Amino acid sequence: MGTQAFGASKEYASNLDQQDELAFFRDEFYTKQDSIYLIGNSLGLLSKRSEEALEAIKESWKEFGIDGWTEGEEPWFYLSEKLGEKSAPLVGAKPEEVIATGSTTVNLHQLIATFYKPEGKRTKILADELTFPSDIFALQSQLKLKGYDPEEHLIQVKSKDGRIIEEDDIIAAMKDDIALIMLPSVMYRSGQVLDMKRLTEEAKKRNIIVGFDLCHSIGALPHALSEWGVDFAFWCNYKYVNAGPGSVAGIYVNERHLGKAPGLAGWFSSDKTRQFDMDHQLTPADTAGAFQIGTPHMLSLAPLRGSLEIFAEAGIDRLRKKSLRLTQYMMDLVDQELKDYGFEIGNPREDHRRGGHVYLEHPEAARICKALKANKVIPDFRNPNGIRLTPAALYNSFEDVWHAIQTLKKIMEEEQYKQYENKRGVVA
Repeated sequence: MGTQAFGASKEYASNLDQQDELAFFRDEFYTKQDSIYLIGNSLGLLSKRSEEALEAIKESWKEFGIDGWTEGEEPWFYLSEKLGEKSAPLVGAKPEEVIATGSTTVNLHQLIATFYKPEGKRTKILADELTFPSDIFALQSQLKLKGYDPEEHLIQVKSKDGRIIEEDDIIAAMKDDIALIMLPSVMYRSGQVLDMKRLTEEAKKRNIIVGFDLCHSIGALPHALSEWGVDFAFWCNYKYVNAGPGSVAGIYVNERHLGKAPGLAGWFSSDKTRQFDMDHQLTPADTAGAFQIGTPHMLSLAPLRGSLEIFAEAGIDRLRKKSLRLTQYMMDLVDQELKDYGFEIGNPREDHRRGGHVYLEHPEAARICKALKANKVIPDFRNPNGIRLTPAALYNSFEDVWHAIQTLKKIMEEEQYKQYENKRGVVA
């Protein structure tokens, strides 16, 4: 909390909320008065503007039918590019470097198919052992498609403590047999923020292509991908960006690579002025639009339009400042209120290394999460012993944080968690 003295009272939390210049954005979202939603790092809440944008797409379909592709307030044919342009400030990119398209893993497949070019002794892909499983699945698949054994050609940097990956260890693994590096911007479990600028600089020194999975950073913290010289990035929009379950994702490709043919070509990879020539020779778009594959999913794109309006008004720098205050306040409360109950804070405490959530470890984590949910505090369990709590800057308050930690303290005092099996559900 900077130089401001910490207080554990509800009044202290209320005072912080009164000082919060972003507090009014909470009214933009469908929150519930009887529960505290702390799982925005898995699925953000619905905003009224996203709902309105979805209704507008439905109305354009109703009004125009197939002519909705070129007519109406938001012609569908250009919507992916327009939302890419509006997403660019969130990742620190130029408008032409970003496209709203696909899903996270499909986009990763596209990017690896495009940028992984094994040649000579450079045949390996460098990743880490803590990244989200689907990223590893995609990398393994791409290696197999090119005839390489993932056991030998996928290098995963080890963690010393199961929580964080040291940048020094990543750099040490950038050997002359590495063709491509793919890393998360923020570790999904511990919330560690990797130093993307430093890692990109080190990769460039070695002439290695480098890209990042921004799923746990976009909408939560600022980026400067173009300034840093990152080659590519991809992300989902259903977490901090609040664009809805399974919403259309995003791709960034640095301008020096624009004009490159996509590894996985498709109908919407085309230059838009040539797309309906029906030529069997693809003329790829000269923007990130070339890395689209199929027809845009309009009903899944629409909520992103509404959500990005809110981000443009709130500003990612202001949101990051509030997010850091919220998570610092939560950690301070955990230190004071839960010190006798076996919790350990597993995320980095430094501002520059901490993402948008707090990560608690406890041997009874699964059943504690069930007890929290029964008490109308919605957490996120991560196997085997992790509890992720995400006070989202757009719609969570400091009082939310205070109530959540008090509820957790009561659960531990009364041993309510013992009513539940210490085992995850099918979806966790």
